[in-house]
Amino acid sequence: MTNDNQTPINNKEIIHRLISFALKHRKIMQSYLDETGVYQAQHRLLMVISRNPNISQNDLAKMMDVSAATVAVSLKKLEKGGYISKEMDETDNRFNKITLTERGNMVVEHSRKIFESADRKVFEGFSELEKHTLLTLLQKLDANLEKMEDEIKRKGMMQ
Repeated sequence: MTNDNQTPINNKEIIHRLISFALKHRKIMQSYLDETGVYQAQHRLLMVISRNPNISQNDLAKMMDVSAATVAVSLKKLEKGGYISKEMDETDNRFNKITLTERGNMVVEHSRKIFESADRKVFEGFSELEKHTLLTLLQKLDANLEKMEDEIKRKGMMQ
């Protein structure tokens, strides 16, 4: 594949730029989110709980694709910090309903403002057409990765 000048495009350079962008974005977002007082994994939990009030620990683990034990450790810290509360489910005593406290809601709201501001800065100078084109290209890349993932699963190389 070539660009307008018919110069060959280096696929490795594109992949390198995508990875570099993702790493840089994560590092910058983490420094912004440090203001909230919660660690990255805990922050992610708070965001999922905010979108799924009264979620159970097991459902939370499934949704985040981690073990229930991993979730339990983070939830214990979040509960101790006053960010979440657990309430026994009336219909099934084996489950706790997890909800955000006022403090947890404040962190989520602050985080949303951070995300909105960062998103605006990342796409500064982009036209709607450029954003649409980028989204379309990223969707194609993602579809190709999904095909690769399926192939690996079929061969039994991935869980």
